[in-house]
Amino acid sequence: MDTITMSKYHGLGNDYLVLDPNKNEIQLQERKIEMLCRRNFGVGADGILYGPIMENGKIKVRIYNPDGSEAERSGNGVRIFAKYLLDAGYVTEKKFVLTTASGDVEIEFLDGAGTKMRVNMGKPDFASDKIPVVGLSSEIINEPVMFAGSFYNMTCLSVGNPNCVIMTEEVTKQKAKDLGPYVESAEYFPERINMQLCKVTDRQNVEIEIFERGAGYTLASGTGACAAAAAAYRMGIVDERITVHMEGGELEIEIAEDQTMFMTGTVAAVGTFTLAENFFS
Repeated sequence: MDTITMSKYHGLGNDYLVLDPNKNEIQLQERKIEMLCRRNFGVGADGILYGPIMENGKIKVRIYNPDGSEAERSGNGVRIFAKYLLDAGYVTEKKFVLTTASGDVEIEFLDGAGTKMRVNMGKPDFASDKIPVVGLSSEIINEPVMFAGSFYNMTCLSVGNPNCVIMTEEVTKQKAKDLGPYVESAEYFPERINMQLCKVTDRQNVEIEIFERGAGYTLASGTGACAAAAAAYRMGIVDERITVHMEGGELEIEIAEDQTMFMTGTVAAVGTFTLAENFFS
């Protein structure tokens, strides 16, 4: 077997492996993704970033969850992948466009090392058929819905991937772990959904805990932070500049007049790993 090398980065504790197809020959199957992401037995990660894939003048990345499913977008993932592209010499300019499964994102490096960046995450979409959500109203804004025998006020939206934001005073890791599986796979969400427990502390700050489809409890999420900020903004309980506090750290979210969201945050390199020759055996 040819040598396989990967780079590992994290954004606020949300860690990803970058697998570069230009440097490795590997068929990225579901079983292999699960093995690589499995902590204690594999390298361990919240997902895999596969790329860069150069097509029609665009730089593309495919994003995989630890269970092998493919994600449309990841806020931390795109920042991490941007840092890898800079480190590996694929990009040299301060601003560039990265293509994900749900469309393009514009990334701007805010320092020379590429550890801090601002990302144009596009506009949130609250239309139920675009998320998708079935069996409920055309928009779900702070509506009571039952999960695991209790009612919770939820707001559903897409920020390039599907999200369910639950406003609650109990924003804890344990609550996210307990409730998350019920929300992720609820009958309303035919493609499953990401969940954020959200508490607004004042008009500039919110706290969230996250349970992601295909990944489970995570320390931070860029799209989750955007979803929580957009949901709270739509409800009129926060201003246009919001700091989202998560277990792994903070992200700054700015919502422009036309509803475009900008996410500012940091990433860090962990290292480069070479797989054992018989790892997949």
